[in-house]
Amino acid sequence: MKWLQQERLGLTLCTLIAIPCYMLGQKFPLIGGPVIAIIVGMLLAQCSFNRQLFEKGITYASKQILQYAVILLGFGLNLRIVFETGLQSLPIIICTITIALLVAYLCYRYLSINSTMAILIGVGSSICGGSAIAATAPIIKANDKDIAQAIAVIFFFNVIAALLFPPLGIFLGLSPISGEAFGLFAGTAVNDTSSVTATAATWDSMFNLGSETLDKAVTVKLTRTLTIIPITLLLAYGTAKKMKTSNTTAPNIKKAVPAFILYFISASLLTTLSSALGIPIEIFSPFKSLSKFFIVIAMVAIGLNTNILKLISNGPKPLLTGFLCWCSITITALFLQYTLGFW
Repeated sequence: MKWLQQERLGLTLCTLIAIPCYMLGQKFPLIGGPVIAIIVGMLLAQCSFNRQLFEKGITYASKQILQYAVILLGFGLNLRIVFETGLQSLPIIICTITIALLVAYLCYRYLSINSTMAILIGVGSSICGGSAIAATAPIIKANDKDIAQAIAVIFFFNVIAALLFPPLGIFLGLSPISGEAFGLFAGTAVNDTSSVTATAATWDSMFNLGSETLDKAVTVKLTRTLTIIPITLLLAYGTAKKMKTSNTTAPNIKKAVPAFILYFISASLLTTLSSALGIPIEIFSPFKSLSKFFIVIAMVAIGLNTNILKLISNGPKPLLTGFLCWCSITITALFLQYTLGFW
């Protein structure tokens, strides 16, 4: 019962903070509710308060509420479009993952960062942030310190991406008329699902595109997330080979793929079937509006979980590794997107 009360307190706190952030995002679309929520959360994280009372609810908001937001995004998405988007973005996704893992390996070799940290930051940066780290950590026997540091690094660059990428998109001349180009960029270049949704939602708000950019980014991110399966299989094989033992436990594929992705697909399937039956897609609009508010709640929680001072004090090497992976993914994604004509 005490655990439930603490969860409610934290969730209530995030929701109360999210309401004005959401309203400010509507009034100042150039910034957007998600970015405002991250900034406010980070500022409040530096204040002194009894964090233990709210910790469970903040964690719930940053994880579960975010997943619910992504599930609700599935309503209004046609699986045919998901399939087409996945095929379109697949070459960029494969290249960015390959480059990021190569950069992480070079950091391991030449920066003397431990191999576990390099792998966690590499997969977290290139696939889907915390979910990829959570799926990978048990396979490579990562300790809690490495997991926490890797997640902190990923979150740090998530925040930077949410703040920097929309202005960067304007500077580079990505189309403000359609959300296709920026959605593809956000879906392939931003680390975690939370920041993908925040970055894409900000672009939609800036140019009054509804959820066009968000839809594109999430469908690209769906394809990217599914690469957890082959990556964890390869890491399991490599770990078993390194340990030279036949007793290494094989990765659990069911746990490797986040459940919310399966629900997202189910929601998209429902929309696809409804569209085929002639049911107007507009009936799903309330779900998508609720999804945007859930995103703002999750961004508040993630901001509250981001301690930049502690992150910096833990040493520069993991942060530098994350920075190099992040830069290599961004540059590769933009270069391939321009080269392939998806600008």
